[in-house]
Amino acid sequence: MLSPRFFDYIKARQELVNKALNYYVPLLQDFSARVTEAMHYSLFAGGKRLRPILLLAAAEAVGGKPEDYLPAACALECIHTYSLIHDDLPAMDDDDLRRGRPTCHKAFDEATAILAGDGLLTLAFELLAHPDLRARVSAGRLLEVIYLVAKAAGIEGMVGGQMADLLAEGRPVSAEELDFIHQHKTASLITASVVAGGVLAGASEAQQQALKTYGKAIGRAFQIVDDLLDILGDEKIIGKPVGSDLAKGKATYPRLFGLEASKQKARELVTRALESLQLFDEKADPLRDIAHYVVERTL
Repeated sequence: MLSPRFFDYIKARQELVNKALNYYVPLLQDFSARVTEAMHYSLFAGGKRLRPILLLAAAEAVGGKPEDYLPAACALECIHTYSLIHDDLPAMDDDDLRRGRPTCHKAFDEATAILAGDGLLTLAFELLAHPDLRARVSAGRLLEVIYLVAKAAGIEGMVGGQMADLLAEGRPVSAEELDFIHQHKTASLITASVVAGGVLAGASEAQQQALKTYGKAIGRAFQIVDDLLDILGDEKIIGKPVGSDLAKGKATYPRLFGLEASKQKARELVTRALESLQLFDEKADPLRDIAHYVVERTL
C-alpha cells in the first residue's frame, strides 16, 4: 500500500529532475538549433521520470544525497527518451502519438527525430562523465556506472530487446521469448537505474545485489502493467490509442497468458521486489512505494 507522502515525494523528485534537465540539456541558438528543439520537445512531453527517480531513490536508500547525482539521473532520462523517439519511427513501431501529442517525427520530421535520438543518447554519456558528477563521485564508481548503463542500453539490453520485439510481431511466441523481450527492452534500463544509484552512493555488494533483484522485478512488472493498460487503460491517460499493441500483433503478457494471469504475475513480481529490500531501513521506503505504484496504476 502506498504511503500518504508518496505523491508529494514523486512530485518533488520530478521537479528536481525537470530543473536539472533544463540545465544540463542545452537549447542551442546556432545552425543546429532544430535538433535541440526536437530533443526538448520529446524530453518535456510529460514523462513520469521513473528511471531518474529510481536512481535518486536508490542513492537515498544507501545514505546518499539525491542532489549529488542529478547528471546521472538526467542521463537515464535522455537514454529513455531517445529510445521512445526511435521506437516511434516509421521503420519501428510507426506511432503517431506519444503521451497524447504528436511523436517527434510527426512534430518535426523523420531525419530530425533520428538526430534528436542520437543527440540524447550521446549526451547521456557526456552527463555520466560530467564535471559536476566527477566532483562528487570517484572515478572507479563512475566507470562502473557507465559500464552498466551502456550494457543495459545496448545489444545486451534495450537494443537487443527492441530487435526481439520487432521480430516477434504478428506470430506466436513462447513464454521464454516474451520474458527475454520484457527483460531486455524494459527491465534492463530500469534495473541499471536502480543499481547505478546504489553504486554512485557507495552501496555494498550485498546492497547492490538486492537493488538488482528489486530492479529486475519491478522492471518486468512495469512492462506487464503497460501491456495491461494497452487493453484496460484510458486513452487520455496512456497517451495513445487503447489496443494499439494488440492491433500490431505485439508480443504481450495478456496476449499469451490472459488478463487475470498477467495481473497475478505483476503482483508476484512486486512482492519479490519488496522482499529484496528487507536489508534496507526506512530510507528505502520510496523504493517500496514505487514498487506498489507500478501495479496500482491499473490492478
